[in-house]
Amino acid sequence: MAPNTVTGGPGSSPDVSVLIVNYHAYDELSGCLESLEARSAGDVEIVVVDHASRAAALEVLAQRFPRVHWLASESNPGFAAGVNRAAEAAHNRYLLLLNPDCVVDHDLCGVLSAWLDAHPDVGVAGSLVRDADGAIQASARRFPGLTTGFAGRTSWLTRAWPGNAFSRRNLLTGPEVTAPITVDWVSGACMMVRRTAFIAVRGMDEHFFLYWEDADLCARLAAVGWRTAYYPGVSVTHLCGRSSRASARSVRAFHRSALRYFVKHGGWLARITAPLAFAALQTRAALVLLRRRPGAR
Repeated sequence: MAPNTVTGGPGSSPDVSVLIVNYHAYDELSGCLESLEARSAGDVEIVVVDHASRAAALEVLAQRFPRVHWLASESNPGFAAGVNRAAEAAHNRYLLLLNPDCVVDHDLCGVLSAWLDAHPDVGVAGSLVRDADGAIQASARRFPGLTTGFAGRTSWLTRAWPGNAFSRRNLLTGPEVTAPITVDWVSGACMMVRRTAFIAVRGMDEHFFLYWEDADLCARLAAVGWRTAYYPGVSVTHLCGRSSRASARSVRAFHRSALRYFVKHGGWLARITAPLAFAALQTRAALVLLRRRPGAR
């Protein structure tokens, strides 16, 4: 399949377009598409943007899933750019952003779109997200603040003492959360966005190559009056790290994006302290990569 070609076509659903940005995760993408096919009560439109596309692998999937709208690209301009491209090709009222390494556990499209229909002030809804072992991911959070660095999702304090007050303030999921709640932002691994809201803020900021573009989107939507909600009544299983491969490049991208978010949304103080934040994030990235070296304990 040549790059930048389109095969298949839109589905017949009047409500939901599933947007998937893939980067060399063809096995996981196959499982994701199988789960959507098996668990969606009605037809949904599925748009897959395949970055740094491998023609042979994509051709196999295109033959297995002929209803999918495939968009191949020779380059990899990043997750946010891929989402925007998929959204431009989509047709429906709701856009479900879904990672290729997610497996849908319910009729996610039908349940979330019906809930959003009943809550017109909500611009974004995120489902419950589980790890492969069944643990609940911290996919709904408060916007980053002073405590995020030491009590965020991947911080040492959260890993060592997950029930501490600072982590509980930042991370808003858990088995005790059984009803929808308003949150600051939800993970782009699985979030449903109103198309009108997405267009109103001009989609995702493509300066974020990978990570933090989901928090940025929710922040910009909040600024124009849209609410973000966490809906734990449906779930996906996220095989975390499969699509990014947890590479050194992804670690560096995470910290670059964190700095961009800090400067963009932190006001004048963030702009003044940006060099300090840059140094701190560079140090953190180096420590993360050091821990991941073979033989590191």
